[in-house]
Amino acid sequence: MITRRTFTASAASLIAATAASRLRLGVGTYSYHGLSMDDMIVQLQRLRIAEIEMSRGEFMLFSKPKAELFESARKKFDRAGIRCVSYYAATIRNEAELDDAIRWAGMLGARNITADGTGADLLKRFDEKCTEAKLTVGIHNHFFKGRKFPYESPEEVLAALKGLSAAVGATADTGQFASCGHDPVDAVRKLMPRLKMVHLKDIEAAGGEVNVLLGKGIARLPEVIRELRRANFAGLVAIEYEKEGPVEEDMRMEVEWARKLL
Repeated sequence: MITRRTFTASAASLIAATAASRLRLGVGTYSYHGLSMDDMIVQLQRLRIAEIEMSRGEFMLFSKPKAELFESARKKFDRAGIRCVSYYAATIRNEAELDDAIRWAGMLGARNITADGTGADLLKRFDEKCTEAKLTVGIHNHFFKGRKFPYESPEEVLAALKGLSAAVGATADTGQFASCGHDPVDAVRKLMPRLKMVHLKDIEAAGGEVNVLLGKGIARLPEVIRELRRANFAGLVAIEYEKEGPVEEDMRMEVEWARKLL
């Protein structure tokens, strides 16, 4: 017999389970690469985005950024109530660049680095140095038209992770997997045990990299989100929108779409 007390307890448990299964929505700041830092922060506040991955080009390793850039950004984010949870370093080619990436992540307050790098010796140093710094690192998959990238499929990412500790995992870019002709749902499922964060992106067609609004392309994002929720994924799901020109209204629609499903 269901009493009022047992019904209330069951309902409370259901509400708690539902709340726990909600995903953390953030933004990859490359989405706002056409805006100044100050204008980007205004947009993030309007959208009530409190967590980000720093992925603007001027902060990536190939731009040879200076410490002052990171110090300024951290102060602005702190004042705005925005937390940088991950730093996108792009390709790390050697140990000196790895040291820089760890330093920049620390200055931003980030506990994860998204990057790529090749070679067993370098990846081992990823593991050793990020473990020492109490950071995680997610290997990022990519599509490049006309050339083969080392990490296009989930299997290639997993092969790179073999023998490395849990500090080294994957940052899954749904759009880039779709561009390479791989099923993003399958990719997320395979990478889930090592998944650090997700770049939520939609693509017009395989073999290209034309971004479209979330849910309008081939990346099967509703199914990706269901898979993430089914697995109780605890990392950041960061919208990343690569488009030139004004993006403010597009980003508003992307955040609105994602919040309905996350």
